Amino acid sequence: MKIKSFSVEEWMNAYEKSATFNIAETCVDSLTLEELVTLDGSNPDDFFRSLYPLKLTYGHIEGSPEFRQLVANLYTTINPHQVLVMNGGIGANFLVFYSLVQPGDHVIAVHPTYQQIYEVPQSFGATVDLLKLRPENHFLPDLDELKSLIRPNTKMICINNPNNPSGALLERDILEKIVEIARSCGAYVLCDEVYRNLLQDDDADVPSIADLYEKGISTSSVSKALSLAGLRLGWIVAPQEVIAECMKHRDYTTISCGMLDDILAVHALKNYDKILRRNRKIVRDNLALLDEWVNNEESFSYVKPRAGTTAMLKYDFPVPSVTFCTGLLANTGAFLTPGTCFDMDGYVRIGYACSTEVLQAGLEQVSEYVRKMK
Repeated sequence: MKIKSFSVEEWMNAYEKSATFNIAETCVDSLTLEELVTLDGSNPDDFFRSLYPLKLTYGHIEGSPEFRQLVANLYTTINPHQVLVMNGGIGANFLVFYSLVQPGDHVIAVHPTYQQIYEVPQSFGATVDLLKLRPENHFLPDLDELKSLIRPNTKMICINNPNNPSGALLERDILEKIVEIARSCGAYVLCDEVYRNLLQDDDADVPSIADLYEKGISTSSVSKALSLAGLRLGWIVAPQEVIAECMKHRDYTTISCGMLDDILAVHALKNYDKILRRNRKIVRDNLALLDEWVNNEESFSYVKPRAGTTAMLKYDFPVPSVTFCTGLLANTGAFLTPGTCFDMDGYVRIGYACSTEVLQAGLEQVSEYVRKMK
């Protein structure tokens, strides 16, 4: 199995810990353990003391019944037997590909998106066609182009909603048309939904793909929308036969996820609405700040995101994006992701869901650095 280096993860691994102003981070400002435990008024001492009798065994292999029920509750048509816990959204995506994609299959994936979504199926021997998301179309898929890519052996269409890195949002009308196209050839639709519900507009109609399509597969995690990346817990929601196939392959790689991660994730999911209110306020307040900055900063422009935590900023100076980002970090401590990680040189990706203070300071450093460049 040969696979390309994972550009964005290598970038984050190399530089993230040295940043003073991390405006490349894609999670909503992370919760502390104390903040998580006290969401419902629990006393931290009592909460943790209640865990002392636990034997640290493998725990529930498929995820605890309570975890699976709470995840199922996030959907409208899903039962707990259609939920499978995994080690983060990245583990969920990988297991789906490992379980369903074979040499000779054809896969269509949107681009730009999280690199895993198109590199992994290709590494398993599939032919992968990229469905380009273009800024002139607000990073939304051209459905006629999607139809033109369909083949008799198309096994899977892979989308990411809301989209990382652009913040584009697929609402019900587009999703239903994608389902219609997938159904025409019997393809699965895998939708990475880790940023689900981080909406700028309460009226947006954005169902999960698992609720729309009998062959829809939703992957998600507690990392982004619930601000708990440190728990390393995600899930697959899919038809029962897909879950069975995933379990067969999962036995070779995972056994179980962490028992303590499951317990803390259950606590978070019980307080889902509280966390979502907190996090929607962060992304909305911070996007307003970013939007004002872009409008006042002559060197940058963007397609304003409608959801999620990230945006692609286009700049107008003749410097490669890696050179710009490494220079910015070295001189100011502000950290962005170069567009080359998404095959989009001339852009940088910003993560605007950090604390408002970090975002404000980071943007000020970017402006100062650009002024000095000129």
